[in-house]
Amino acid sequence: MAPRRPPENADHSVPDILAWLEEHGSADNVAGMARYGINTARAFGVGNADLRPFSKTLGRNHERALALWRTGYREARLLALFTDEPKRVSPDQAREIAADFDSWEIVDTAADLFVEAGHLDELVPEFAADDREFVRRTAFAMIASGAVHLKTRDDADFLNFLPLIEQHARDPRNFVRKAVNWALRNIGKRSLACHGPALALAEKLAASQDKTARWIGKDAVRELADPDRVAMIGQKKTPGNRRTVLGKP
Repeated sequence: MAPRRPPENADHSVPDILAWLEEHGSADNVAGMARYGINTARAFGVGNADLRPFSKTLGRNHERALALWRTGYREARLLALFTDEPKRVSPDQAREIAADFDSWEIVDTAADLFVEAGHLDELVPEFAADDREFVRRTAFAMIASGAVHLKTRDDADFLNFLPLIEQHARDPRNFVRKAVNWALRNIGKRSLACHGPALALAEKLAASQDKTARWIGKDAVRELADPDRVAMIGQKKTPGNRRTVLGKP
C-alpha cells in the first residue's frame, strides 16, 4: 500500500496561516459574529464554514497548534483546536488554554478536543468548581460532548454527573446556565437508561424557587418529555438501551 499523502497545506507555518486568514477575513462577518455573542476583539472575520475545510488541508500538528493558540486570534485559536493531536493534549495544556477562554464558541470547540483527548473524568469536576464563567462552562460542555460522542462509555459514568448539574443549576451567568441545560438534555437523550434519571432531575429543577434552576429544568423537561423524542431515544442502538430492553441493570 502506498504511503498516505500529507494534507495539501501540511507545511503551512503560522505566518502562512495568518496570511490566509487575513486574506479571507470580512468586516461584515466580524459584525455578524459579535451579534451572536462571539468575542471578536481579535478576529479576522472568517466563518467556520471556511475554517473547517481549511483546517483539513493543514492536517494535525501539535506544535503548530500550540503556536497558533498563542497568537490570540479567534480564527487561529479555532484552527489550533481543529488541528491539534488529541493524544498529545495533556490535562495541563487544557488547564493552560482554559485560562484564556473568552468566548462560548472557543469553549465548546475546546470541550470536544478535551473529551477526545480522554480528560472527561479528570477535568469536569475541576472545571466545574472553577468560578470563572468560561472555565465552568467548559465542564458542562464536556459533559454534553461526551454524552454524545463517548458511545462505549457506561451510562453510569454520565448519570454520575447529575449531582454536579444540580449543584450548579443556580449559577445565573448566561454561558454557564445554557451549558448546564445542554449537559442535562444530552445525558437524557443518551439512552433510555439515562432518560429517566435526567428527566426526574429536570422536573425537580423545574419546580425550584430559583429562577435559573427553574429555567434549566423547564427547558429540559420540554425536550425530554416529548413522546417523539423518547421514541427516538429508544431506537438508539446503545448498550444502555439493550440492557434496559432486556430488563438488566
